[in-house]
Amino acid sequence: MQHRTPAPSRRTLLTVTAAAAAAAVTGFAAPFAHAEGGDQALRRLIDRMSLEEKVGQLFVMRVYGHSATAPDRADVDANLAEIGVRTAAELVERYHVGGIIYFSWAHNTRSPQQIAELSNGIQRAALARPVPVPVLISTDQEHGIVCRVGEPATLLPGAMALGAGGSRADARTAARIAGAELAAVGIRQNYAPVADVNVNPANPVIGVRSFGSDPHAVAGLVAAQVQGYQRAGVAATAKHFPGHGDTAVDSHHGLPTITHTREQWAELDAPPFRAAIEVAIDSIMTAHIVVPALDPSGDPATLSRPILTGILRERLGYDGVVVTDSLAMEGVRTKYGDERVPVLALLAGADQLLNPPKLDVAWNAVLAAVRGGELTESRLDASVLRILRLKAKLGLFRQPYVTRAGVDRVVGTAAHLDRADRIAEATTTLLLNEDGFLPLDPASHGSVLVVGADPASPSGTTGPPTTTLATALTELGFAATALSTGISPTAAKIEEAVAAATGRDAVVVGTYNLSATSPQRTLVARLVATGVPVVTIAIRNPYDVAWIDGQRATLAAYSWTDVELRSSARVLAGRVRPRGRLPVPVQSAEDPTRVLYPLGHGLSYD
Repeated sequence: MQHRTPAPSRRTLLTVTAAAAAAAVTGFAAPFAHAEGGDQALRRLIDRMSLEEKVGQLFVMRVYGHSATAPDRADVDANLAEIGVRTAAELVERYHVGGIIYFSWAHNTRSPQQIAELSNGIQRAALARPVPVPVLISTDQEHGIVCRVGEPATLLPGAMALGAGGSRADARTAARIAGAELAAVGIRQNYAPVADVNVNPANPVIGVRSFGSDPHAVAGLVAAQVQGYQRAGVAATAKHFPGHGDTAVDSHHGLPTITHTREQWAELDAPPFRAAIEVAIDSIMTAHIVVPALDPSGDPATLSRPILTGILRERLGYDGVVVTDSLAMEGVRTKYGDERVPVLALLAGADQLLNPPKLDVAWNAVLAAVRGGELTESRLDASVLRILRLKAKLGLFRQPYVTRAGVDRVVGTAAHLDRADRIAEATTTLLLNEDGFLPLDPASHGSVLVVGADPASPSGTTGPPTTTLATALTELGFAATALSTGISPTAAKIEEAVAAATGRDAVVVGTYNLSATSPQRTLVARLVATGVPVVTIAIRNPYDVAWIDGQRATLAAYSWTDVELRSSARVLAGRVRPRGRLPVPVQSAEDPTRVLYPLGHGLSYD
């Protein structure tokens, strides 16, 4: 668990953060001096590459294991089954991959020092090749509900929480802290920030990963985060172009269609991407969505030349790296076979091909397309050059390695942890407060029961939420106990919660993604019927408040990581005033045309 310490001075924090990327690496310069002289030097490097090496530079691939050369036996078996190699080092040797993506489920992110050593092992394998080129290591560290590197690294509020805070300065600082810690462990490309404008409450894949529903507010926060990440030495990635915010289909499992007109797209979806491009973002990720108004062919945007080249490259003037969303997602696989998808993505205008389901199929398909003339070698070289430019900009040719001392100096520092708490305190949103029931006073409402959903930690290192909330309230002077009732509480579990509420001064219920059929609604209703005052905390979507009634107060936390739950506890106890404002409107569950809580709504204490 993260612990608060006295707040550092602004100068101390900024010094630690701004120096992080440089402090975390060591100067390994000799083999790459030729690559630091601009495009001419990079073109000479490309000329030295075989066709197979060029094709490899386009791919960003997953690999199992905590070590580049000595992973656990189960991870070796998984690599053999899925990729045909045993280790990350063999992956680099066989396929010459230009990038590797880290996942917690692939056992890449056990601890900061382990991640750093894995990164160094991958770079050692890449630099041992006849044409040595460093690998660009990436991950999805959005914070909030998508987070691959967990504690003791600093965990920060996610996008919608930052949207509720409304501070571009806080968004920039959060990204700068996150970027510094990523750079310290060798991760130099982050697939964040999310630039989608979430206008559909039923969106199953974006939701609180978005900063909100106001395109101009989202644009400002996206630009701020791009600046924060890139000032820390990490390539930011705005996603998912041309905009994934208005869909009820998850592109991991199907192919969504966005019905916005061109005019609606320009007004609603485009502004955050324009803002990212204006501040010189390093990379942009595509979306596996169909947008008929932008391309009537029915192809997903990832495979659409009118969208990636016609709009992103030509109309918006973007010449940075374009990375596909994962090619293992169903949204990009529904229309074409796995051997066609990577070729079509390159023809559309993509540069990096992320995480194909079968690397040998994708890699050989691109190789065959170049040899057969469908893809020209000059087109291939253009993407390789963009990728090498980014690696050079990040200093990977000069400093490919990180150090243990750099990790200790940067990751999870007291200054970073304290700033994460301060940022979170500005995001918690008080939606409802009947008769001024909050804040709670331990003298009058000292006995508190905490129940509700305990979803798995986004990072694998926090929670469970009920325990985190109960612990935080106990530290604030309450006698708080936790009872996990789950996302789908059974009748028996609901009865257990009702019995446990007897004699309590208040019950706090953590709700998670409520719907018309959610048994969590029954849980809240039964607790309200006991007569014990009920306070609900939406630990993911703020839309939960539309599905329940009878509670005395409702907070929106926007995520269930410890930093946001601790902030909610401090607001409940009146240690901090609620300052968050809804970055999305909340409509009535019965009548979606009626707004219950408008954009910008948020109560405070008198």
